[in-house]
Amino acid sequence: MVVSSDILRFPSQVFRKVKSVSKRAYLAYPKIVECNLCGWQGRHFISDCWHPYTICPECHSEVRHRLFVATLSSIDGLTYKDIVQNKKVLHFAPEKALKSIFPKYANKYVTADYLVEGLDMKLDISNMSSVQDGAFDLVVACDVLEHVPNDTKAMQEIYRVLSVGGYAIITVPQQENLKQTFEDSTIVSPEEREKVFGQWDHLRIYGDNFPSLLESVGFTVTVVNETNFSQELVNQYVLFPPVLSENPLATNYRKIFFAHKS
Repeated sequence: MVVSSDILRFPSQVFRKVKSVSKRAYLAYPKIVECNLCGWQGRHFISDCWHPYTICPECHSEVRHRLFVATLSSIDGLTYKDIVQNKKVLHFAPEKALKSIFPKYANKYVTADYLVEGLDMKLDISNMSSVQDGAFDLVVACDVLEHVPNDTKAMQEIYRVLSVGGYAIITVPQQENLKQTFEDSTIVSPEEREKVFGQWDHLRIYGDNFPSLLESVGFTVTVVNETNFSQELVNQYVLFPPVLSENPLATNYRKIFFAHKS
């Protein structure tokens, strides 16, 4: 197997050098960051094995979760009132950081997963035969589609179960400057998947064409990232990694995709 140079294009030693300098610069001055999910405040967030200083120590929110909430809190047409309040919400693979926000607003909130026990529904996102057409007004799937063998079918199913006027809010890992989504069905071992896709259970890396994949099944797509917010809010809520990850497969530039069924 030959891995495209677009996928693994930066030597790890370059990332380590840049990361080391950036870490020192970031920690050199006092600051207060805040989690817009749980309200925690401190000098900086904690790190995980991928991203330095991006994880809330209280609720474990990540950049994508805080971008998600920042959008619902402030962007016209995409606020809680617009797309969540009094709506029927289906939330796939609900993360702790986001799970608590929907019941406050939704008329009905249903959690689902195909593998995880203890949720409201056991549901395959690519085959929701037990769910009627138009049953939900909002479907949430954060970092789910990269795990699904047939992601096109999953997008079609999300579109089907949404009511007219409904939204899907979706995030996926994306490789910076990768134009087309990269997948290879011959890569089956966990070790090889981790090496190529960044995680043992990932089946692809999404590229810049991800919005067009959603559009191909009927959605109109709005893309939100840190540039939609003031630098003050980006810094306060850490809506962008303050130190870029050294891992060439990391998603440094997070986006939230709002897919509308008109």
